[in-house]
Parts: sequence; structure tokens; C-alpha cells
Amino acid sequence: MINTVNATVLSGGSAFGLDTASGVVRCLVKKNIGFETRDRRIPIVSAAVLYDLSVGNNPFIVPDADLGYSACMTATNSRVSEGNVDAGAGASIGKLFGMQHTMKAGVGSTSLTVRNSTMNITVTVGVLVAVNALGDIYKNGVLLAGARTTNGRHLLNTVNHLLGIDFNSINNVSAGTTTTIGCIVTDATLTKAQAKNVSQMANDRYARAINPIHTIVNLIGLMVAEVIEQAIIRAVEQASSLPNLPSLHELH
Repeated sequence: MINTVNATVLSGGSAFGLDTASGVVRCLVKKNIGFETRDRRIPIVSAAVLYDLSVGNNPFIVPDADLGYSACMTATNSRVSEGNVDAGAGASIGKLFGMQHTMKAGVGSTSLTVRNSTMNITVTVGVLVAVNALGDIYKNGVLLAGARTTNGRHLLNTVNHLLGIDFNSINNVSAGTTTTIGCIVTDATLTKAQAKNVSQMANDRYARAINPIHTIVNLIGLMVAEVIEQAIIRAVEQASSLPNLPSLHELH
């Protein structure tokens, strides 16, 4: 019945940060924004939080409803701030070997506009992500940031370390403490089913930039992903040409 979200909240503070959504609801009530019912407008607010209580000196300092209300009241359509702000204030990456090996991450945002000249329309998709990942970050397939070596000067390469079966240095990562959250926005009209498909595609892209993408309980999944990738590559490398159907070897 409800097909519109009036606001989306991304926050730090783990479950305590969900209180910010209450502040956003209060803000939208003041602005008379929400789903129309016969009695009053009801703001529809979705929220996601990340775990950052290990960063800083006081885990009892968390975002609250007043902070959510203030953020909502001052929100504009100008370019969002990135880096160590908002939900990214305590975000970190490369956590598998303990916080002493991690690196700082934060909030990032980008957008893409595509034009259909036949229909004379454009479609824009934007995303805001707060990166608080267990794994390392890759850019165009190259390791960019993540878990650091003991001296802190180099990258450890979490995947290679795991696949080397060096389990002794793996830190006991608590469930729910490695949470990368985000929001996808578009001016295209989508059904709920289409929106779900888009979110699933986005999760696939997470796996291209974050590796390993899931917690250590999915180590077998990481191993499966590695061997499947290698098997796919070998399937192409080991193939021979057929008439009018060249193989990879003919291109070199």
C-alpha cells in the first residue's frame, strides 16, 4: 500500500543510533511530510546503522533523536559531505585481525546520469555509502586499503592471508560489528519488486569493492568464490579454437 519513503537515515552508534530516526520523524511531522491517512500524515522513515562503538574513548556517546532532528531540519539538495562525517565518523575497514590493524574509512557518494535520446529522457542514480567493512577495499581490482601489517606501514592483504590458511592471527570478530550501509536514490519510477532487484545488484557490487565481503563464518564462501573464479578463467584459457570460433590463444 505504501510505495514512498519520505526519508532514509544512515547513522553510527549501532542500535542506539536508531534513535536518530525518531528525530527525523519529528522533523517531518513539523514539515507536514508523510503518508496521508484519514487522521494525519505519517512520516515513512527507513534507517540503517553501523557499529562504531570501538572507535573513540567513550562508547556511550552515540547519535540521538535530537541529532537526527537537526540533520533533517538542515538538510539541503546541495552536494553531501564525504569522509569523516555523519555515519562515517567512526567507520573503519580491515578488521579481521583486530582494531590495531584497521584503517579509517567514512562516507562516500557519487551519481551517474544516462540519457535516452530516443525517448528524450534522462535517468539519474545516486548512492551514499558509509563503509564499515570487515574486509579490504579494492579499486579496479587492485588492493587500495584495509588491514595493515604489524608495523602499520603496509597492507596485509586479508584474502591472501586467509587463503594461506593462517588462522592463528584471525581476530574473533563479533557478529554485527562490521556493517557497511548505504542508500540508493533515483529519479526513475520503480516498483517494490524492481527496487528489490536493484538492491540485490548493489550487493553484488559491494563484493567487487570489498573483499572479503562477509564475516569469517563465510570463509568457505570465500574459498568457493576464489576457486570458482579460477575455474572460470581456466575454462577460457584451456579452450581450443574451432572453425570460425577462435580461442583466447589466437588473440596473443
